[in-house]
Amino acid sequence: MNVELHIKTGFKNNKTYLETGYCTQPFKIANITEDKTKGDLQLMLMNASPGILDNDNYNIKIELSEYSSLELKTQSYQRLFTMHNGATQYFEAHLANYSTFIYMPHPLVPHELSNYSTKNRIYLQKYCTLLWSDILTCGRKLNGEAFKFTKLHSLTEIYFNNRLMIKENLFLEPNLINLNAIGQLENYSHQASLIYVNGTINVNDFSEKINVYLSKQHNIVFGISELQLNGLIVRVLGQKAEQLYDCLKMIALILET
Repeated sequence: MNVELHIKTGFKNNKTYLETGYCTQPFKIANITEDKTKGDLQLMLMNASPGILDNDNYNIKIELSEYSSLELKTQSYQRLFTMHNGATQYFEAHLANYSTFIYMPHPLVPHELSNYSTKNRIYLQKYCTLLWSDILTCGRKLNGEAFKFTKLHSLTEIYFNNRLMIKENLFLEPNLINLNAIGQLENYSHQASLIYVNGTINVNDFSEKINVYLSKQHNIVFGISELQLNGLIVRVLGQKAEQLYDCLKMIALILET
């Protein structure tokens, strides 16, 4: 199944509004903005499908106008079902000057023999703010399906003025790679990454706050790195998807202060 989603924002009277909201089944878009007095827009991406199926191809495009602010939320964990051929997703986002985009989807849960690749391209202009994260899990661990998937590949590229500045390449193929080896997951089963770019403030001031918070969490390891852009990347390894998801949400709150 080929699935399309196109969201385009506008900005008027200091408020962000949905200029274009086009989607095909099984997607639906819901406006969940709670405080209408603020200038940002919050949308929920709803999916009537139980998950991504064999031969699915998702094509998502997000366009933000100048000064607009969009937070795109997901409804639940994204399940990747058993596949013979595989499934793909292409996600493209264009941020105009002074725009803000927040996308922190729920974790991916690959079932046995699932085969999934996603490619994300984000294009930034001057003074943009981007908060982007993803969580990759080992699968349904309690069902005995830990690392029973065929392949899981997530490639994220972030451009500034059409120049590639950040490349995050996560590739898991359990049949070919010893995921418990040094330099791989090293006996952890879940991994999360968060990328934050802000063109108007010094984001490196938040590194110590994030470090203090994560240091108090149990059964995880983490690292925080400065980016070539005015931003940082946080990577966390753990054993539970919910814990990592909560960690990323708390980091997002820290970055908002």
